[in-house]
Formats: sequence, C-alpha cells, structure tokens
Amino acid sequence: MENKNTKNSWNKQIILFKKVSLTDKYNFYEYLSVMLEWWVSIVETLESVETKITSVYFKEKILELITFIASWDSFSKAMKKMPDIFSNSEISVIEAGETTGSLSSALLKISDDLKKVHDLRNKVKGSLTYPVIIFLFLFLALFIVLTFVIPEIKPLFDTAEVELPTSTKLLINTSDFIIGNMWLLFLSFASFFVFILWYKNTVNGKKAIEDFLFWLPLIWRVYRNYILSNIASTLGNLVWSWVNIIKTLTLIWKSTNNSIYEALFDEIIIKVSSWSQIVKAMEEVDPEKLYFPADYLQMLSVWERTANLESISKKLNAQYTKEVDYSLSNLTKWVEPLAIILASIFVLWFAYAILWAILKVTQTVG
Repeated sequence: MENKNTKNSWNKQIILFKKVSLTDKYNFYEYLSVMLEWWVSIVETLESVETKITSVYFKEKILELITFIASWDSFSKAMKKMPDIFSNSEISVIEAGETTGSLSSALLKISDDLKKVHDLRNKVKGSLTYPVIIFLFLFLALFIVLTFVIPEIKPLFDTAEVELPTSTKLLINTSDFIIGNMWLLFLSFASFFVFILWYKNTVNGKKAIEDFLFWLPLIWRVYRNYILSNIASTLGNLVWSWVNIIKTLTLIWKSTNNSIYEALFDEIIIKVSSWSQIVKAMEEVDPEKLYFPADYLQMLSVWERTANLESISKKLNAQYTKEVDYSLSNLTKWVEPLAIILASIFVLWFAYAILWAILKVTQTVG
C-alpha cells in the first residue's frame, strides 16, 4: 500500500524535463542485466528497476513498458513504441539478444557502451569548461574597466583643454557607448542567445553549426574524433548482435546525429548495397580522408580481412577516445596563451591611451 501511494505521489508531480539522462539509461540496462541473470521475469525485473530510477519521467516510461509487455509485447517491441527514449541501435541489440537467448549479455553490452559515451561526453565538457571560464573572466574584466574605471578617469580629461590621442578617444567613446546602451546591448545578447538556441534545433541551423565546428581550428579534431569513437562503438555492438551490415550502416547513419556524417553514410550505404566493400566506400566518399582518417580505415580493413570486428571496434573506440583526450589537451594548451595575448592587447591599449593622455594634460598644465 505504501509503495502504491509513493507511485501515486510522484505520478502527480509536474514533469518539467521530458528527457532521460545517459546515467539513468546505463543504470537501467545494467540493473536489467543483473536481474535477468537470476532468471527473474522481465516484468518483475522492470518493476524492481523502476524503484531504483530517480527520474520521474523515466519511471513513468518504465511503467508503460510493463503495461506493453503484460499485453504480450516482447521487450524490444515495447521499446519501439518509445523512440524518444530508446535508440534504434539499442533496440536492434536487444532484439538480437532476445532471438539468440543472450538478452542479459546484450543489455550489459549496451550499458557498458553508454557508460563509455557518458564518460567521453563528461571529459569533453570538463575540458571545454576551462577555456570558457577564462574567456568569461576576460570579458568580465573588460566590462568592469570600461564601465567603472574609465568613467572615474574621464572627468580629468574633460576639464583639460587638450586634444586627446586617438586611442584615448576610442577608449572613452567605447566606454560611453556601453554605458549609454547597456540595456540595449543586454537585450541584443539575450535575443541572440535565444535565437541560437532556436536555430540550432532547425535543420539548416544544425547543419550550419556542425559546419562551423568542423571549420574551427583545434575544435574540429575534438568533434571528429568524438564522432568516430561513437561510430566504432556502435558498429561493434551491432555486428556482435549479428545485425546485417546494411541495417548496421543505416543505424549508424541515424545515431551519428551529425548531418555531415549522415550524408557520408547515405552514400556509403548505396555503395555497399552495390557490393562495394565498406572501407572502399568510405575512401570514395571521403577521398581527402578528412572525416575518415587513414589509420581508422586501415583498422577497418583489417576487420574486412579477418572478420574480427568486435575486437577491432574496441581498439578503434579506445584509440579515438585517446585521440579526443589528445585533441582536448592540445586545445587547452592554446587557450591560455590566446587569452593572455588578448588580455595583453587590451592592457597595452588601455595603458597607452591613459598614460599618453595624462602626459599631454600634465604638459599643458606645466
């Protein structure tokens, strides 16, 4: 009775964020795998797992899964009714596990894969936090100087009948502009931020941002290596589950979540459907090896010769996770000097403009 009341209480809560985190998902799959190892039925397993999940929205979806399975749906069929929660590649691995009687192993494999993706994302976010903080502090320092320091010094120059240097005039005019239009600038930045949030969810906006990321020096290597690491992991999972190669490539195409790689895999699928080898198709769609580097293709060609994709994909995933680390390390090494150079340029401008103006004023007074 107490458990039922608890469920009713969280069912009445307002669900603000209809999204399932990677942490909840990999815990979900791991719990299921462990319970099924003990020959517990799938419905009982889901009921037990539901009590361990913290997300109210995910709890609701697990109860829906239980309802579908109680109505004689298979686990994978029930998952297909929730495409916003479970990806096609996850469902394919589960489907294969149900067919071969290795559902527990399939669930554990998905959980391990999602953990790797989660750890990699956190690593990328953590490494990019440092440069973002540096530039935010730099921006804050500029704002304080232009809005608080310059207005305090300005009266000294206003009372002096002297022609100020161009650099000083520019500094004062910049300060006046920011102070006089502060609310307009704030609204402009806020509007731009809201626009970017909206634009990145449109088809054209998503493609424009992805193209921009691939254009940025240093950033593009992090972004590319992150995608390649995920492709290797998904490829290994699906082939391990005996999913046919065309369906595997189609699921990878859907899971990349990147319009550039989606377009590339669209062409690769057409070529492989015409009996071309995967590596050859990748070389043809990317002759400059910008999106599929030479070492990546070489390791995949080993798979085509030995049919040992599971081992190769693990190595590729591990290798390109290291490449992401290396790319991030390279990025952070460049950020600090860049921030110092930008700060130095402003300090030199500020020092020259103020000191030269003060020198002129004192010469006039003298």
